[in-house]
Amino acid sequence: MESSNLPPLSEEGSDDHPSAFSSIPDRPATKTSAEKYSPLEWSGYFDQEDDVSIPGSNDVFHVYMAGSQGPVVFCLHGGGYSGLSFALAASEIKEKARVVAMDLRGHGKSSTDNDLDLSIETLCNDVVVVLKTLYGDSPPAIVLVGHSMGGSVAVHVAIKKVIPSLAGLIIVDVVEGTAMASLIHMQKILSSRMQHFHTIEKAIEWSVKGGSLRNVESARVSVPPTLKYDDAKKCYTYRTRLEETEQYWKGWYEGLSEKFLSCPVPKLLLLAGTDRLDRTLTIGQMQGKFQMVVVRHTGHAIQEDVPDEFASLVLNFISRNRLGPHGVEIPGLRRPSQQS
Repeated sequence: MESSNLPPLSEEGSDDHPSAFSSIPDRPATKTSAEKYSPLEWSGYFDQEDDVSIPGSNDVFHVYMAGSQGPVVFCLHGGGYSGLSFALAASEIKEKARVVAMDLRGHGKSSTDNDLDLSIETLCNDVVVVLKTLYGDSPPAIVLVGHSMGGSVAVHVAIKKVIPSLAGLIIVDVVEGTAMASLIHMQKILSSRMQHFHTIEKAIEWSVKGGSLRNVESARVSVPPTLKYDDAKKCYTYRTRLEETEQYWKGWYEGLSEKFLSCPVPKLLLLAGTDRLDRTLTIGQMQGKFQMVVVRHTGHAIQEDVPDEFASLVLNFISRNRLGPHGVEIPGLRRPSQQS
């Protein structure tokens, strides 16, 4: 540390002769913008990361893992996000269940022959083959958790009935009616967002101040893998070129509500507001076909904005439905008497 340019403290400032300023309490140092929005490492939340190479192809999918007991909470992020969108929640869930968060095709650290093929069929096949590669023919109990686009992928995987140990389905803030309506404005939204950042810190700051994320800590760990450095422009840009995948958007959400209701496993829908509920799901909810929780005071990324509450809801869902590693209740999890 460099020496100060200030003169040494005089005797008036010693313990025997207190300075006139000694009665003023020390103020905590104010963090600079760069410090407040500095990136955080995945290792503070997950136990390990790994690359899953798919046999017979050049596709490599990156996964983050945490926990050593209970069912596997397999997390699928939204379009433009990454597996680290679930980092803060994973650090809580891993105390009672295992967590695996996957970087989908064209996102994060995953690498495929065609990163722009975000068709629902391809995304579903990716998830199934990653699960197969990880667990072979005897997978543990799987609880699929999907946010936004990842929620659609989770539903489509569940409806295929190709995961014999599928034990539960949780989708986060994705409803067919509102999603289909929002597609009209999607290109405008993508084109109006900030496209270039001089530093990762500036990108994290923009994501929080721009309102897409409300939890600074989560943004510090989840935003960096959504970026890549552009050597030509000498700045950071988005890793995922969502604007070039418009042909697949409709396929993500069309018929989603009926498919969700048809999934033959316990289901939980987490919403940031009741205004997102469409007619099909409203009727299904009244008929008790799934559990729904409205998580107040959050934005679209519920798992990032309120990770503690999200983790609690996931664990309560597991406990309520007795989804242990082999279909039995997990010791140590309190089974709630009633969950709205």
